[in-house]
Amino acid sequence: MARFFLLGLLVLPIVEIAVFIKVGQTIGLFPTLALVIGAALLGGLLLRQQGVSVLMQLRGNVAAGRMPRQTIADAMLLGVAAVLLVLPGFLSDLVGLGLLLPPVRQWIYRTLSGRFSVVQAGGFGAQPRADDGRIKGPETIDLDDEDYRPR
Repeated sequence: MARFFLLGLLVLPIVEIAVFIKVGQTIGLFPTLALVIGAALLGGLLLRQQGVSVLMQLRGNVAAGRMPRQTIADAMLLGVAAVLLVLPGFLSDLVGLGLLLPPVRQWIYRTLSGRFSVVQAGGFGAQPRADDGRIKGPETIDLDDEDYRPR
């Protein structure tokens, strides 16, 4: 896996430069630069809009006590999209703009979620039950702040 990542880091800039040259030869220098700058600006605007939407969904999931699995995945994919939009190049902009589309993110989430399992171990959204004998039972020692001293 690490080999593919390193190979991608080496190949991506070469491919991006080749695409730059080909597009520049086809439409000219200034239209090529305008396309790259325009894609970055459009991506920034879309990223802001989608980012706010994802944050509102995350807040709603947390308030409802649900595990925000897909919302967290959306936030991570939006971060990847931001990095790709900052990188100059047509291929990285194309992939970054694709990641800003909710159906693309949902497809990636569905594809990857089948390969992983998320295990919830207590903490998030778990409320103690009133019939749980471990809580406030006869064996429970409840310390106040003045009863506890660090060593």
